[in-house]
Amino acid sequence: MNQLAAQQSKTSAKGFNLPKLLLILGLTILLAGEGYFGVKLYMLSHQQKEIKEDYSEVNNIMHGLFSADQWQDEVTGIIKHQVRNFTLTKKQKKELQLEVQEIIMALINKAEALVNKPATTVSGKIKKFAIKTFVNTDKIKAQVPAFARSVIAKADDPANKKKASSMAMGKFAEIKKTGYIDSTSAVNIALHKTMFSKYHVSTQDQFNQKLVSTLATIKTVTYNYCFGMLACIAIVLSLWWIFRKREDLHATLFVMSLLFAFILLGVGLTASMIEVDARIRSLDFVLLGERVVFKNQVLFFQSKSILDVVHILIGQSGIDSILVGVLILIFSILFPIMKLTSTGIHLLSKKSIAENRFIKYFAFQSGKWSMADVIVIAIMMTYIGLNGLLESQLAGLNVKSDFLTIITTNNTALQPGFIIFISFVLYGLILSTILKYITPYDSH
Repeated sequence: MNQLAAQQSKTSAKGFNLPKLLLILGLTILLAGEGYFGVKLYMLSHQQKEIKEDYSEVNNIMHGLFSADQWQDEVTGIIKHQVRNFTLTKKQKKELQLEVQEIIMALINKAEALVNKPATTVSGKIKKFAIKTFVNTDKIKAQVPAFARSVIAKADDPANKKKASSMAMGKFAEIKKTGYIDSTSAVNIALHKTMFSKYHVSTQDQFNQKLVSTLATIKTVTYNYCFGMLACIAIVLSLWWIFRKREDLHATLFVMSLLFAFILLGVGLTASMIEVDARIRSLDFVLLGERVVFKNQVLFFQSKSILDVVHILIGQSGIDSILVGVLILIFSILFPIMKLTSTGIHLLSKKSIAENRFIKYFAFQSGKWSMADVIVIAIMMTYIGLNGLLESQLAGLNVKSDFLTIITTNNTALQPGFIIFISFVLYGLILSTILKYITPYDSH
């Protein structure tokens, strides 16, 4: 009877009883949920990267503060404003009128001196006699103040200001034709046209506002999907505690747990893990008495996932970069995949396969060679180092005075991909510990 009961228990453990079916069904639904969250997180991560790259391209300092076209627009606006809106106070008009009077009087005195100069020829004497007879210099000098006032009034006339502004703008047009203006003008125009068309806007302000708003929404939704994935993992670990005494469910639960781990690994490797973003938020100074402002001048932007880093390193020409890329590929990507696969094979296969040296090594001993945890620490240290370096360097650019104000900002940050990858590392360690307790074979 005891042997029969043991046989029935063994058959029940290996068979698909109702609790096992319900467990598989529930975990499949949960796995689908984690997969959905993972796919959405991956898509949003790449969408965010693309939008930020577009934003950085349009607002790059080379197309703004370091662009001659931008300076031309600023100077053009200043000249138009200065000339057309030029006004004189009563005091300034009075001082300017006196200066004009002095200039006119000097001219009259010089002309009078030339006339009074002794003539040596007959024609000269006739001209001198005619001027003295018909020209009254005293009357002319008496009209000088009125003439000076008329000159000042003409200069302050809006129509004349407009003509002066047009003449100044004409000079700028001549400079542009001679080729002194930025040679990248056509490239900048094409870039703006492409980007504005892509995001259905017509100005750079609209472009910036739309992208900032879109990025804020994406960030919120991305973190929601990230926390959704972590909630699925938390439920799986809770089931291990609930069914810790149900040995007949352990194999099923472990295999399903491995599938959850594969999804974590896939998203962790492909989603952006770190962003490096340094920019001049505002540069404000005074030029020709007018305030000039440059905003959101992007100095540098990069967003990378682990696979992006591997691809870049392997694509380099230097053997050292290629070697580092291959090592990361092997020990941080291939080793974790082999470890997860081997643990499943070890638990489900018969003893001859489970005890295979290759399978057993990856299932229980490859952890000391896997550098997934090292990558997590490396990325964290890289973030801390870059963040500190950028903060110190950008702090040196900050200036605040009456004539110049520079405000920098460092938007370097870890991304949800890092959270998912570190969750995979911790989850993998927990599964390795669980396997040692539930394996029917020797784990040493």
